[in-house]
Amino acid sequence: MIRLKKGILIVFEGIDGAGKTTQASALMERLKKRGFKVVFFREPSEGKWGRLIKQKAAQENSITPEEELALFQKDRKENVRLNLKPAMKNRKIVLLDRYYFSTMAYQGAKGIDPEYIFSLNLKFAVEPDLVFIFDIDARKGLNRIRNRKNLDLLFEREDYLVQVGKIFSMIRGNNIRHVDAQLPQKEITDLIEKAILDYIEPYIA
Repeated sequence: MIRLKKGILIVFEGIDGAGKTTQASALMERLKKRGFKVVFFREPSEGKWGRLIKQKAAQENSITPEEELALFQKDRKENVRLNLKPAMKNRKIVLLDRYYFSTMAYQGAKGIDPEYIFSLNLKFAVEPDLVFIFDIDARKGLNRIRNRKNLDLLFEREDYLVQVGKIFSMIRGNNIRHVDAQLPQKEITDLIEKAILDYIEPYIA
């Protein structure tokens, strides 16, 4: 088992249908085979606030953007406290499917200032080491998920996802990598694996 000098948080972001969950799963398997200690979490979480968000997402117009934001913040605080911080303390690689960047994009597309959302999360959230944002046209993303039994009515309308995608495209930073989600799946996995391994190398004990 490869030991690290610190925990590593890697976030996968993008609109629904961008392929981030598929890539997170593929990367988890590859990193485990290389001997790293890896854990996977997602947001909304499996906790009580996360379950409530999923319940509300199945009912159109069931909640205001402000109420939605408040629920995401409660869920994230719980996820950080119960999952992210303990795993980071144990010097594991943490793969996270969605984080506060999704809140910035999804709730930002509903009229809440993304910078305000960002500032709320800076107060308590663990800063990610790497963030991979998967860029894809909203219609193409939706076409990938047409066969899902329960489309989240709050999150998966094309006109809305166009605005969400625009906000994602504007998110920049030294730790942020934008990925063309229409590249072949294996090619994307190879690119991300290389970026992760290059980043991790100085932290191998």
